[in-house]
Parts: sequence; structure tokens; C-alpha cells
Amino acid sequence: MTTLTYCKGLPTPADELNPIGFTDLEMLLTSLSDIFYQATVETVNHLLNKEIKFNQSSWNSHIQQKYGLSKRYANGVIALAKGKNTSAKECRKIEIKQLRARVKSAKSWVERATKKIKLARKFYGKKNWQFSKNGCNFPLSSNLKTRKTNWYHLRQGLHQKKRYIHRLENQIKHLLSAKIRVKVSRGELFIVGSSDESYGNQTCQWSGDTLKLRVPGCLEAKFGKYVTSKIGSFSRQINRLPNSGAKTWHFYRKDNRWVVAVQFTPAAVEKVSLPIQYGALGIDLNPSSIGWAYVDGQGNLKAQGTLPIKTGLPTGKQDAQLVDVCLKLAALAKGFQSPILCERLDFSRKKAQLREGTKKYARMLSAWAYSRFYKILSSILSNRGIALKLVNPAYTSLIGLVKYSRMYGLSSDVAAALAIARRGMNLSERLPRSVSAYLGVNPRKHVWSALYQFNNFIGRCPVVNRRHDYYSVSNWEPLVKADIEQQRRVSAKLLR
Repeated sequence: MTTLTYCKGLPTPADELNPIGFTDLEMLLTSLSDIFYQATVETVNHLLNKEIKFNQSSWNSHIQQKYGLSKRYANGVIALAKGKNTSAKECRKIEIKQLRARVKSAKSWVERATKKIKLARKFYGKKNWQFSKNGCNFPLSSNLKTRKTNWYHLRQGLHQKKRYIHRLENQIKHLLSAKIRVKVSRGELFIVGSSDESYGNQTCQWSGDTLKLRVPGCLEAKFGKYVTSKIGSFSRQINRLPNSGAKTWHFYRKDNRWVVAVQFTPAAVEKVSLPIQYGALGIDLNPSSIGWAYVDGQGNLKAQGTLPIKTGLPTGKQDAQLVDVCLKLAALAKGFQSPILCERLDFSRKKAQLREGTKKYARMLSAWAYSRFYKILSSILSNRGIALKLVNPAYTSLIGLVKYSRMYGLSSDVAAALAIARRGMNLSERLPRSVSAYLGVNPRKHVWSALYQFNNFIGRCPVVNRRHDYYSVSNWEPLVKADIEQQRRVSAKLLR
């Protein structure tokens, strides 16, 4: 079940401060965090020991006896250690996956560069190459200033790329055999709650304003049996913190100050969006703008627009901009009473290839806060009862440009948003039968087979060189027919 976490800095009421300027709760957390740290470190090491099978019940008793903690505190130690251990293993898997993707991209570049030099040498090895009609795919040229050829620079690049691949492969080999290292913070406390306990947590009880923390047996002589403090409420514009239910408390140090966080199962909100068969709002995220389109139950366009996004902003201003855009999308979805549909994208493969791409493309992709945008959007929509659905992004831009950009006079991002909304509603996007017939598409195959062949045709079509050219094409049938006939003539000449 989904959980939420509310955080706030631990307040320090003036009437609770002791002579040295700290509250009793801060003093208890400081003393208890040292014991908690030692118990967590020992638990993490025990979990990492593959030779010993972990038994949570016996280990809980071991922590209680050794560190003088209650069963609830011991459960918190085990839960925190398990979470850190699982996180470290997942991070190791992700790191190895990223390194392997970089190696694959680098090897592909090496293969292309080697083939380029090989073909160029073969070309210059022929007699009378000066009179060749085709020319060389990689001509030999020299810089007048450095007096070094482009072949020299490419060979140097090959050498450095092979060194880079060797370093990455050694790094992967080391990570596969190296032990998992888990980082445990000193100033941290974790107390697990339960729904059948008073206030959702027997050890840490919050009444809405005052927090009452039960002191473990090892510190009762110093702090007494209980420590109370006024921490106030977790005020939110849309507060989903219920009065009942389990509440897990997390105390940690940040910027030389204690922070209190409560984790809970959120209260249900009133559902605003209607079922998707009544209409949907599709969005298409781009680095500089977000196009949106609303379609009705029959898949017809009813409203559309674009929300601009500035690039190159600092992290704080960028987050504020994304929050503002997400609130506008939530207001649109609330007005249409429809869910929001977006693409399910994964840029891990493309980001692994940044070293072999251009600097402009790498800068654009690195500054694109795609995952951050959808994380903020999901949080805002869930608090407002609006559904968010992810769809497959295959050929959505192509469908929007070919079918809807000229029909409705839309920009490329809005046309793609329209295609996304229709796909989420399970509406088909088929090419004209004449076009599919010329392409030789098997009608029994999936519609994406035709889109794949049509996309290949677009790549060699002389009429379409940029996105604005799609508006000038009213009928694709003559273009496809001419392209197929040209391919047949070329094939006939090769067979002779």
C-alpha cells in the first residue's frame, strides 16, 4: 500500500530549553542515536554475512539484551538496517547496469570508427580513385595549423576509447566481486508503528500537537520514563494525515538540526477524474515546453495548449517552475474531470551514450528534469484525486505529425499529446489502406509494423526534411508510391 511521509524541523519551544540551550527531546535523541547507530551497524554487518541465516526474532532479542532497548526500538533498528542493506544492493545493480550500457555504447562507436577507416583505406588503395563517382566516406584531410590529419585524430580517439572500455570493464569486474558497503548515519532514529496501538505507535505517541516519547531502559536513569515536547502539527494545504492508523517516526540530523518525519498510510481523497472512456488529457513533455490535448469519449480533439518551460535554471527555481506547471495541469484535469495520460520513458540508455554524442545533445538531455517532473506531477495529482496513467511512447510523435498536425493545425508537441491521449483510450491509429498496401504490410500483423515501415520511408523521403514539412503533405499515397517504384528500379538495376 502507498505511504506518504511528512517532514518538519524539530521545534525548540523557549519554555522547554535547558540552561545549555537544548530541549529534553533533543538531548534524548542525541544520546539515543549513538546507541541506535551501534545497533544498526551490527545489524547491517549481520545481514551482509551470507554464511549466517538471519532470524529476526532471535536478533531482536539479541539487540534488546546487548543495548538495553525495548522490542519496539529493536524493530526500528532491524527495519532501518534492512532498508539500507536493500538500498545498497539496488544501487550496486543500477551502477553495474549503467556501466555495461556505457561499455556497449563505446564498443559500438569503436566498431563504426574502425569500419570507417577500413573502408577509407580500401578506397584509396584503388587505382584512379581520383575519378571515382561515389567518393570516399571518410576523406583524408589535414589541418594546416597542426598538420595532423583527420585519420590521425580518429586513430587517437580509437586508442583512448579502448582504454576507456578497458577501465569500465575492470570496474564492472570489481563491482561484481566486491562486498556491498552500506553507509549508516550517526544521527538517526527509526521507530516502527502499528495500526493496533494507541496513536499508531506505542513508543512514540503524537496527539496532534505534543509528542510523547518512551525512553528505553538504558537511558531511564538519565531522562526518566517519558520525554514530551510540543512539536505542533504537520500543516499542509491538502492534509492526508489520518488520526488513526500506523505511524512510523523517523528522526535524523540535517544541517545541524534535528528533523522529525512521520510515515503513514494516507487518507483517501475524493476521486475527481471520471473513467477514461469519457475522455482523457494527454501531455507530451519536451525540454522547452509541455503540449497538452483533451479528447472526448469518441477520441475527438476538444481543447489544446502549450505550457512553456525555461531551461538552465538552478535546482530551486527549476523545482518551483515544475510545481507551477503541474498545478496548471491539475487544474485543467479537474476542469475536464479526466485522467492525465503521459509517456512511459526511460532515458538510461540514451544517457549512457552521452560520451559518444554531441555536447549540445548531452547538455540538453542532462538538463531535462523528466523524472523530477513526473515525480512532482504524481504527488500533486494523487492529493487531488486525479488519476495518472502511463502509456507506451512508440511512434506517438510520428502519428501526431502525420495524422493530426495538418488536420487540426497543431504543433508537434500538441499533436503527440493527442496521439498519447487516444492511445491511452485504446483507440487505433491505422495508416490509410493504400499506404499500407504500397508498403507491403501484412494486414494480420500489429499496426506498429506498418508504422515501423512508414517511419523508415520518412527517413528517406526527400520531401520531409524538418517538422514543418509535414504540414505541406496532404496525401502520403503518391509519395509512398513513388518511393516504392524508385526502390524497385534500383533493385532491378542491381540484378542485371
